[in-house]
Amino acid sequence: MPLRTVFRRTFPIIAALLLGASLSGCNSGLSLSQSKARGYEISEDAVMQIRPGQSAALVTAVLGSPQATNNFGSESAWYYIGEKVQQTAFGMELSKERTVLAVYFDKNNKVLDTERLGVKDGKVFNIESRRTPSYGQDRSFIESIISSF
Repeated sequence: MPLRTVFRRTFPIIAALLLGASLSGCNSGLSLSQSKARGYEISEDAVMQIRPGQSAALVTAVLGSPQATNNFGSESAWYYIGEKVQQTAFGMELSKERTVLAVYFDKNNKVLDTERLGVKDGKVFNIESRRTPSYGQDRSFIESIISSF
């Protein structure tokens, strides 16, 4: 068999092997799962700055505005909520950690205490993802067109 024929037959195979070997060292940095943080990222340094007797204005300056508040009775509480999730393939998300920082105030808006809560400290609940219709009912596309006449 002439050398030219052998080269012509084996060249595509050798080229594919060389290309595969050279590309195997490349990494796009993408993976099928990613970690994300949602909500407030609670910093230990910021929490250490909050002490009993400090004003609500100082807490706002250090931690920012709370995600939720509780103003029942003579005491109030501010809640800073953070969550770390693992996003897997096809957009599915798994909660890895949930943390709530609660800052309690007296009737004069002075800090009484701070508390860090996790999933193990309370009841686990699912956030409702359904939407509330703005018309009082969901209208289909055809109903919207007919009602405009």
